[in-house]
Amino acid sequence: MIPEHVSIWGELSHVDHAVRHVDVPVRGHTVRTRVLQAGSGPELVLLHGTGGHLEAYARDIAGLAEDFHVTAYDMIGHGWSDLPDLPYTTDVLSEHLVGLLDALGVDRAHLSGESLGGWVVAWVAAHFPSRVDRLVLNTPGNIANKPEVMQRMRDSTMAAVLDPSEETVRRRVEFLFHHKEMVTDELVNLRRQVYSRPGFVQAITNTLVLQDPLVRKDFAWDPAWVGKVAAPTLLLWTSHDPTGGLDEADMLLEWLPDARLHVIDDAGHWPQWEKVSEFLDTHRTWLLHGKDPS
Repeated sequence: MIPEHVSIWGELSHVDHAVRHVDVPVRGHTVRTRVLQAGSGPELVLLHGTGGHLEAYARDIAGLAEDFHVTAYDMIGHGWSDLPDLPYTTDVLSEHLVGLLDALGVDRAHLSGESLGGWVVAWVAAHFPSRVDRLVLNTPGNIANKPEVMQRMRDSTMAAVLDPSEETVRRRVEFLFHHKEMVTDELVNLRRQVYSRPGFVQAITNTLVLQDPLVRKDFAWDPAWVGKVAAPTLLLWTSHDPTGGLDEADMLLEWLPDARLHVIDDAGHWPQWEKVSEFLDTHRTWLLHGKDPS
């Protein structure tokens, strides 16, 4: 019997898609940015999390491409995009996203971000509201800015980058999953290759500044800026997210002017990988029809 998931690129075997690099200006740097696009319809941009890459959405792009023009990309300092030496704070990551939209000729888009990507899309919605249609905040993580969660993120990520062995990187990837048996050798080795890029130790150091409470305080989740998010927002939580519980979802429900919550059961930090059908159905229901997923 052939497994449901064989390989990342096998997921795209029947879907026309293009992978290319786009130059995006960010803080005086020209950031060569890796982009994958597929499908047609309303614009939908997908953002991965800390230390991630666009393959985080490999299992979803084909399904989403049936209804959307999908763009997934490697954020500045991540994946195979450029790694300029500057702190990758939330405003810098957001500038990169808005610059990418400009470079792609996209005026407005639905935005769906996972973990750090959720933080970025919320920041963009608050500070560049004309660029955003609807939002999905997918396991955005540590809304309460708990120091112990920041420490765990720093330690596990830095350990994997300093020693990108099979064991340490697998441990880092398994952190994202409730069903750890779903972590494939292919996914681990792909991330090992990313973490082994020249200059990536400095790049991840620049990313992890957001896990420093002193730096984070200027960008931390706070009603002062979250309350400016006018875009209708879906909070996509899970039953086993290691970075934040439903109490933190309740905080966002209070702060966001127009938000609702959907919980995916039996999944961890990557529901887009562990629960593909529900992830896709949730996005279609919310983004196409503006209805709360049941």
